[in-house]
Amino acid sequence: MTAIALIAALLAATDPSAADPLTAEISALDATVFDAYNRCDLPAFSGYFDPKVAFYHDNGGATFDRDAMVDGVRKYICGKVRRERIAASFRVYPIKDYGAIEEGEHRFCELASGRCEGIAKFVMVWAKQEGRWRITTVLSYGHRAATPAEQRDADGKTE
Repeated sequence: MTAIALIAALLAATDPSAADPLTAEISALDATVFDAYNRCDLPAFSGYFDPKVAFYHDNGGATFDRDAMVDGVRKYICGKVRRERIAASFRVYPIKDYGAIEEGEHRFCELASGRCEGIAKFVMVWAKQEGRWRITTVLSYGHRAATPAEQRDADGKTE
């Protein structure tokens, strides 16, 4: 019985929707936000962020305005890079009477080459404002090249 319980716990830990309703909700929101990001649907993408979002990027610096952040996505991401969340790293923590903290790692894939060679850590703070979720703070850090085991091509195959 102990081995079965351990296996069940490990499987639940890798499936965000199995954890709890909040994790499933934030996971779905993350997927929607980054679908817009990947398609360069900037009006949809920007709608998920508070107008005074604080965005901290270890290589790019800090931004404290949604329009400036979206402009950065327009300049440096659109048509160049696709983001993929690494499912096993995804975690959500509730913030009492406010919202949630989302953390994990994501992989970046260059559209021109189809290669997924960059990885970074992220933290996003979500606030539930007037019944609607918005991201108020983003930390994007630890950007690095993917190890050979972490690299993927456009078809999702690891090297």
